[in-house]
Parts: sequence; C-alpha cells; structure tokens
Amino acid sequence: MHRTSAIIGALLLAFLGSVPAQAESFPARPITLLVGLAPGGVSDVMARVYAEAAGKILGQPIVVENRPAASGAVAAAALQHSPPDGYTLLVFSGSQNATIPAIEPSAAYDPVNGAQPITLLFNLTTVLAVPAESSANTFAELLALGRNKPDGLNFGSPGLGTPSHLMSANLMEITKTPAAFVHYRGGAPMMTDLLAGRLDVAAISTPLAKPYLAGKKLKAVAIDGPGRWSLIPDVPTLQELGVGNASVAGWFGVAAAPGTPQPIIAKLHDAFIAAAHDPTVIQRIEENGLTVVTSTPEEMGQLMANEAAEVAQLVHRLGLSRP
Repeated sequence: MHRTSAIIGALLLAFLGSVPAQAESFPARPITLLVGLAPGGVSDVMARVYAEAAGKILGQPIVVENRPAASGAVAAAALQHSPPDGYTLLVFSGSQNATIPAIEPSAAYDPVNGAQPITLLFNLTTVLAVPAESSANTFAELLALGRNKPDGLNFGSPGLGTPSHLMSANLMEITKTPAAFVHYRGGAPMMTDLLAGRLDVAAISTPLAKPYLAGKKLKAVAIDGPGRWSLIPDVPTLQELGVGNASVAGWFGVAAAPGTPQPIIAKLHDAFIAAAHDPTVIQRIEENGLTVVTSTPEEMGQLMANEAAEVAQLVHRLGLSRP
C-alpha cells in the first residue's frame, strides 16, 4: 500500500515538474494558427498580420491554416480536440464562435469551455454595401428596394453565425425588411457574387471592402462601427440612422486548446500583446478600419461566457436555431 502511494506520489511530482520545463522550452517548433474561414477574409488577413509579428517574438513561425467549413465550426472543433500543448491556436470571432452551437445544438465544440483564451486581438467594423449598379444609394433606398422585391433582398453573408450575418439578420428584423440570406465560406467568395450583381447587398468587413469602395465598384449605404470611416466620411453609422441596436459585438481573439498549461498561455499572451503594440501591426489594422484591442485571458474568458448567453438569446429571437 505504502509502495503504491509512493509510486503515485513520484509520478505526480514528475508530472508537476514537467509543466514548467515544458513551458520553459516552449515553443520548440512551429505553431499552427487555425482560421475557420476562407483566405482573403478579415479573420484570415488579420490572423496573418498577428502571426508574423508574434512568431518573430516567440522565435518560431506561426503558420496560418485555413479550414473554411461549417462557418468556422470545423476549426473550433479541431482546436477543442487538439493536444493542450500550445502548438495549435485559433483566431475566431466571439459572436460567431457562440452562434454556431446556438444554431446547431449538435456542433462538435463548446463555445465557452472548448477554447483556452489568450487575448483579444481587434474589433471588427463592417460596411453595408451594394453593387455599383444598384438603384439604392442610401440606407432608406435599400430598405425600400427590399420591401418592393417579391422575395426581398438577396443578402450575402460570409458565413452562418458570423458577426456580419447576425447584424444583418437583426437589422432586417428591426426594420421589417424581407431578406433571404446566402451563406458563403468567408468574405472573399461572397465578394465575387456581390460584385457581379448576383447579391443585392452584403455587410462586409472594412479590410475586404476597402479596395472596392475606393475603386467605385461598390457603394456603401451604412457602417456598423463606433464612428464614421475616413474612407467614406459621408456614409452614416447605424447609430446615426437610428438602428444602432442592430449592432452585434464584433471582437476577435486568439485561443489555445482547453487545458493548455498556464505558463504556456502566459508566453503566448505576452507574445500577442507585444505584437499588438508593434507599430506595423497597428498601422495595418487601423488603415483597414479596424481597432486594435487586447485583454487578459480572464477578461477574454468572461467575454466568451457573456457572448454565449447573449447570442443564444438573439439566435432564439431571430428564429435561427435548428432542432
């Protein structure tokens, strides 16, 4: 009996002693950063900006891997079931991460406990845009177009449960405008149909919208953000238009697999915080109409829990949940 206890005690001490050693040598090889949407979208572009900067700080490359399936659910499930060693990370939208399980109860990940938070990275701003040839030039004209079309607006979405989708669905309900949503595997493929006029409108992240607005290939009728964007200073915010309550939190963060040792989380947190203070990172994020934002792991964890509760209520109210 005493011998068994001694063996268990020795194994426990060995395990406890291995955590600091593991953290001290971390990272010893490249890190994979999962992105649940297609290349070219906001999460992909910003993930690459952060990956390059944080990888240099950690002394190992951070390789972005896109898994554009099921609106990010595949990537989130992959993170949840990855070894808790800090070598698999995920950049994700807070509202999207919470929305997928709210819509699909069978989703293969937990929106709160399926990821170990590291830090917030940035806040998303979106633009409500229509094709250049659209008859709608203002927000009011867009709503009128939807109410006059037999099937309502053909509304593009970069993915089921994305901040853009939730905001748009909420907006259409609040304004009582009929719309049919077409979901894509990210913002980039959605843009192809919007530019070709196969969609009436879409809520697009500012980095993705920027070149098309500057080139007059799209027209913006509203912006979902804290203020007007310098690229399109004449375009009002949802708040100014009196529908600011349609806005949905658009923060993005980075997380590791659940159970990752705290010393490793601390190393990753310090690296991403340092990256967020890199002037090049700040410039690339802000020039695209986004805002750099950081947090402690605990603060991000609380946001994840709050988001899951709030989004579940919104999904139920909008009738988006599936049996």
